[in-house]
Amino acid sequence: MHIVLVLVLDTSTPAVTAAVADVTPTGHAVVAELRAVDGRAHGELMAPEIDEVLRKAGASVRDLRAIVAGTGPGPFTGLRVGLVTAASMGQALGIPAHGVCSLDAIGGVPGQVTLVATDARRREVYWALYDQAGARVEGPHVDLPEAAVERAAGATVAVGDGAMKYADRLGLEVRDEPRYPRVDAFVRLAAERVRAGAPSEPLTPLYLRRPDAVAAGGHKPVLR
Repeated sequence: MHIVLVLVLDTSTPAVTAAVADVTPTGHAVVAELRAVDGRAHGELMAPEIDEVLRKAGASVRDLRAIVAGTGPGPFTGLRVGLVTAASMGQALGIPAHGVCSLDAIGGVPGQVTLVATDARRREVYWALYDQAGARVEGPHVDLPEAAVERAAGATVAVGDGAMKYADRLGLEVRDEPRYPRVDAFVRLAAERVRAGAPSEPLTPLYLRRPDAVAAGGHKPVLR
């Protein structure tokens, strides 16, 4: 059976995730996974996690045949760490990189219309709505929690770290899990592209708004 070894990366939330998975013609399996929750250390954690999951999987970067990366939505600084890493590794190794919306990797609660919300800072959430079969039917968007639940018509339950943080402002049942994007879901959502040997695609980040940091303008005159 032909097995494709895949590296999975996601830095769209405070959970910095790296994993190695096998994709076969009929399924997939997560071989090794690491997650560290630190919203201010994406850059410091990413490379050591990759080294460690490869060691746990008994593999090297030369064994990888594809990379799957979470495209967000997520805050600018953290999200770009995973995407730049995935794109640069794919180019250096000559292997395809595939993107998956990170909210899709959290996904809906089976049988329920689900609001998936992650923390967007500024007292806002990134969110999307999923039907009872788990298909995304709205989003992704960024809004205040009250606006998100108003726009997410029919939602009966909410998941994600944003839903947990703003549970008192959503007025929905909020579940503890899944809180962050799941490695198994990333692999499942990209598996057909991996099996088909699809070419690398642009890893377009879903920032949904301008970054907090902006370039300084021209210097103000000191002397008048």
